[in-house]
Amino acid sequence: MIASKARILVTGGAGFIGSALVRHLILNTEHSVLNIDKLTYAGNLASLRDVDGHPRYQFLRADVCDGEAIAAAIAEFRPNIITHLAAESHVDRSIGGPEAFIQTNIIGTFVMLTTALEYWLTLSGDEKESFRFHHISTDEVFGSLGDEGYFTESTAYSPRSPYSASKASADHLTRAWHETYGLPTLITNCSNNYGPYHFPEKLIPLMIIKALTGQPLPIYGKGDNVRDWLFVEDHVRALTRVFEDGAAGATYIIGGRSERNNLQVVTSLCQSLDRLRPRADGSPYSNLISYVTDRPGHDHRYAVDPSHLEQDLGWKAQVSFDEGIEATALWYLNNEWWWRPILDGAYAGERLGELAAPSGGGAR
Repeated sequence: MIASKARILVTGGAGFIGSALVRHLILNTEHSVLNIDKLTYAGNLASLRDVDGHPRYQFLRADVCDGEAIAAAIAEFRPNIITHLAAESHVDRSIGGPEAFIQTNIIGTFVMLTTALEYWLTLSGDEKESFRFHHISTDEVFGSLGDEGYFTESTAYSPRSPYSASKASADHLTRAWHETYGLPTLITNCSNNYGPYHFPEKLIPLMIIKALTGQPLPIYGKGDNVRDWLFVEDHVRALTRVFEDGAAGATYIIGGRSERNNLQVVTSLCQSLDRLRPRADGSPYSNLISYVTDRPGHDHRYAVDPSHLEQDLGWKAQVSFDEGIEATALWYLNNEWWWRPILDGAYAGERLGELAAPSGGGAR
C-alpha cells in the first residue's frame, strides 16, 4: 500500500485515458503527478486545462523510447509509482502503419521497464517495498470471442491486429521483468473506454461529431461486432485502486459490464442527441446511419469478467452505459472548443484502417 501523498509518474498523460487519470489524481487525491508525453497527434495538452499550473502537477515533453530522458526524469522526480499508458492505440491506424506501434508499444515499454528497474534497485526499505510499475493494457490481447463466455486474467493471449500484438508483447515484457528481475509490476487489461476528451478517430466521438455536422454515420459490416464499454472516469478510479493496493505481479481485468454491439452504441448516441439537440428538420439522427465494408481482421466480440478486481480491491463501475453515453454526448455538445481544432488539424474524420502494405522494412 502506498502513502496517501505519493509521487506518480504517468506516461502518455496527454492522451485520452492518461489525461483522465492525471485530472483524477490532481483533483480527487493528494498525489503529485509528473506527466511525460511525446505529444503525438493524439496527445493534447488542452485536455489538461483543469490542472495546468497546479502545484502538484508537472509536465515533461519526452519520448518513452528515449532512455536517457526517461532515466533523468525518474531520477529527479523519484516516483513511488510509474503508470505506463503511453502507446499508439488505434487498431485502424495499426493496419496501415504498424511500425509506430512496434516502436512505441514494444520498444517504449522495454525502455520504461529497464529504467524503472535501474531506479527500483537503488531504493530500500518501505520505498522499495511499495514501489509499483503499472502497465496499462487492453482486452484486445485475448483475441476474439464467440457469442458466449468472457475474458479473464487466465485467458490465453491471441492478438489479431498489429495493435493488439504490440500490446501483448508489452504485457509479456512486463511479466518477464517481474519474474526475472523481481520488479514489482502490475498489469491491467481494460475494455473499450469512452467519455470526454476522446480523440475523434474513435467510434463514439466520431459518430457524435459526424451527427452534429449532418454527415453519414458509417458502421463497419452489419454493426454486430460486440464490445464491453467502460466509462473513462470509472477506469481511472480502477487504475488508482490497483496501483495503490494491488499485489506485486498481479493482473486485473477492468470492465464496465456493458456489452453493446456497434449498431446499438450508435443508435443510443442518436437517441441521446435527439433529446439534447434535435435536428432542425425534426428527423432522427439514426437516419444518418450507413454501412461500410468491414475492416480487415475485425474481432467479433470482446467481453470481460472484472470479478477479480471487484472482489479483491472492492472496485465496481459506477456509471451505467446509458448514463455515460448521455454524459459523453452532452460534453461534446458543450466543448466544441476542444474538438473543433482537432478536426481543423490532426484529423478530419476520414476513414482509417483500409488494408495497405505495412510500412517499415523491405523494399521502398
